[in-house]
Amino acid sequence: MAPVFSHGDLRLYLLSLLDEGPRHGYDLMQALSDRTGGTYTPSAGTIYPRLAKLEEEGLVTKTVDGRKTVYEITDAGRAEVAARSGDLEGIEAGLTDSVRLIADEVRGNVREAMKSLRADLAAAARDERATANQTAPAGFSGADDPRTASREQVHRADERINEFRAQVRADLRSHVARGGELAASVIDDLAKSLDDIARDITRTLRG
Repeated sequence: MAPVFSHGDLRLYLLSLLDEGPRHGYDLMQALSDRTGGTYTPSAGTIYPRLAKLEEEGLVTKTVDGRKTVYEITDAGRAEVAARSGDLEGIEAGLTDSVRLIADEVRGNVREAMKSLRADLAAAARDERATANQTAPAGFSGADDPRTASREQVHRADERINEFRAQVRADLRSHVARGGELAASVIDDLAKSLDDIARDITRTLRG
């Protein structure tokens, strides 16, 4: 992720915040977070060394107020802020652009994360279905259900009928293609046999 502040800009921006009024370290960190829409929240390790450097340069002073250390800009600090007003305007403009870029990057990351999440959820759902199928009660199988078993037998019958049809058709066509003679009596016998088989099946099912 691109940095919000370029080198040296944070120092000047801290001075401009103190030019608005005295603040302690946490106030400065919160102000930076607020002005960047929460996209940049500096750590104490980032802020306090810079405040110490500003104090060394005589641009700020600090006083202890109970458990808090309050920083206040000096006249020299105000003079620098005034002298570099143009730089501050550039920092503000750059800050707006940086925040916009960070927001776009965050949105892109969120979209990718959501895609990844959806993919993970879909995979988890598939795994759950697979696990559910693999963890049926011991000793139970689809064949134990009479309707399931019957459907399986119908499927077997369909396969055998289709195989028979394909085989007989192929044999008849092949015989004729080789110049063989196909007597009507052969087809009559075939039809009678099929009728007999159909009657036997019907009788068995009804019985």
